[in-house]
Amino acid sequence: MNAELIKADASISLELIADKHARPLLELLNANRTHLRQWLPWVDNMQTEEDFQAYINRSKVQHEEGTDLGYVILVNGIVAGRIGIHYIHQHNRNGAIGYWLGQKFTGQGIITKACSALIDYCFDSLGLNRIEIKCAIENHKSAAIAKRLKFTKEGVLRQAEWVNGEFLDLNLYSMLKKEWKNL
Repeated sequence: MNAELIKADASISLELIADKHARPLLELLNANRTHLRQWLPWVDNMQTEEDFQAYINRSKVQHEEGTDLGYVILVNGIVAGRIGIHYIHQHNRNGAIGYWLGQKFTGQGIITKACSALIDYCFDSLGLNRIEIKCAIENHKSAAIAKRLKFTKEGVLRQAEWVNGEFLDLNLYSMLKKEWKNL
């Protein structure tokens, strides 16, 4: 396993985000705006291929700085969503996982497998000790991912994210390296 490509299974892979992904990500977002907008604060700001290219450029800088690893999720070679480890703190050896998926790809275990592969990479190759998942308390599908992966719910971050004109409370889940290895 390397940072460029992480295989989750025979059909699901994580490919480090690159310039070639700007158009497919925009097309996927355009087909899923209503589905994604409910929980993601950035959806309305991503309107053009240039918007995605600027995002990809920021992702590359963050990758070089060691603070973020952004991937596209490929299912049988088709861009199905995005996943990444964000807010990597080298000294404290922690980060936060974030993900989204086009609606037609949901309910198939894709995110669970993608998260599992990325978590393995973070603990084994990046040397992280703690990974967090944060999701809106009403985002039951995202919370189900954290529960399925046996993350520990630590609590609720009150009014922690501004989404579509309102503050949302977030569930905070975490996984420690030693817990992951014991699963």
